[in-house]
Amino acid sequence: MTILRAKTIDLFKYDGLTESQRQNSEKNLAEIRNKSLKLNSYPRRLVLELTNACNLNCIMCGRDEGDFSYNYFDLRCIEKLEHILEYVEEVTLFGWGEPTIHPRFKEILEFFDRYPVKKYFVTNGTTLRKIKDYLFNYRVDIMAVSLDGATAETNDKIRINSNFDQIISSLKAIVQRKNKESVSFPYVNFVVTLMKSNLNELPDIVDLASDIGIEEVKAVYLTAFSKKLENELLWDCTDNVKKVFSETIERGSKLGIKVKLPYIQGEDIAGDKLHKDCFVGWRDFFVGSDGYVRPCQSNSRKMFHISKYDSFEESWNSSEFINFRSVVNDPEKMLEGCKRCYQSSHANWNRKTSFLQIGQKFAPEWEERRL
Repeated sequence: MTILRAKTIDLFKYDGLTESQRQNSEKNLAEIRNKSLKLNSYPRRLVLELTNACNLNCIMCGRDEGDFSYNYFDLRCIEKLEHILEYVEEVTLFGWGEPTIHPRFKEILEFFDRYPVKKYFVTNGTTLRKIKDYLFNYRVDIMAVSLDGATAETNDKIRINSNFDQIISSLKAIVQRKNKESVSFPYVNFVVTLMKSNLNELPDIVDLASDIGIEEVKAVYLTAFSKKLENELLWDCTDNVKKVFSETIERGSKLGIKVKLPYIQGEDIAGDKLHKDCFVGWRDFFVGSDGYVRPCQSNSRKMFHISKYDSFEESWNSSEFINFRSVVNDPEKMLEGCKRCYQSSHANWNRKTSFLQIGQKFAPEWEERRL
């Protein structure tokens, strides 16, 4: 069984891309290979942080350690992006909060359903009963569900205010409807934040995925933002991690469940680099819930407010973006946040700083600002 890895340059392999999307993707990949700073291609992915508010209080979340002035994404920001939606492959609704609690979540899905973009969001699963019809009415292509245990006892202790049994029941109903309507969407996966408290349950989460009928289990390592979680880190736990990963892979192979795992400490392809080669400045355009464009969800640097430039093209090739592209992979010049990258796809898991962010500025200072 091939172990899947979090994507750094690629996206999910979607069927049914238009010719405009394919041509843009080819041009974008060529510009990445050429290390172009000013781009003629559009991003392949838009990432919109619909909110930084959440209805849970997970023990590993950094919101107790940061300044979370809550915001909801202003839909007028989309006007800046609308004309590129014929070229973009994917819109991902993801950030520091729970996207499905945005009061206009249904309208947002309905809007993007008018365009050929693929729709992807990450959810804690608590609202699935409310939004399940949206998945089918507006053809959500991928839904990632955060789950941190194979049992209610483990999951609900980590994800405080979650309801494991309700989430599993909702997922079973969604899979049943997929089968009844003979559709392949949404592709559903579990995303598990691995720590000492739940590591040994990872193979059982694969069993759970098989029982429900969902396709994939993805694991990411816990990054600690506070001292109280330092003893939960899987740093220097390689023997146990290897054992659990091996069993997880075997279980996935037996049950036909795709397994996506991070590199084991000491084996990361980044070697001794500060992070894996990063392509988000070419591939992605990330807009925070306060309307500020940031390099990615895991970087606190606010480059500019989306209202600063008159057109998307000016934003995409702004001095801020060009500068970011020029330094992001340079160990001497990259942003401080990049030097200790903890973004699950690009972090170097050979480095302790990927696991530990205590005392660091890991989240932006949000402002309540609207267009």
